[in-house]
Amino acid sequence: MGLILADTNVIIYMLEGDQSIAQLFDDNEIAISFITELELLTGKAYSFAQSKLIKTTIDKCFVYNYDNTIKSSCIRLREKYLLKLPDSIIAATALAYNLPLFTSDKHFAKLKEIEVSLYTF
Repeated sequence: MGLILADTNVIIYMLEGDQSIAQLFDDNEIAISFITELELLTGKAYSFAQSKLIKTTIDKCFVYNYDNTIKSSCIRLREKYLLKLPDSIIAATALAYNLPLFTSDKHFAKLKEIEVSLYTF
């Protein structure tokens, strides 16, 4: 598949031991949005070992930082689909850089502008 943009939820499932996602991550280059990085680093109270695993996982990903292309796409997508801000940033990152989005959030499927791969378990 190549480079894919992973939503926060699928990264969390992988960190919790989901082997099918871990295999996908082994077979592809993984990118994340800066908002996913922030959500992972500021989530629930993690143990030291969990925090270390999160940081190691992030280090293996390409992180797309905020830029004007993402900002413009975010505004358009948020207005059109009434997405929450974090979701609109993630979708805008996929749109701005023409990346497929891997997520378990079904509401992303309504976005016509991006390729969405829904993870179901």
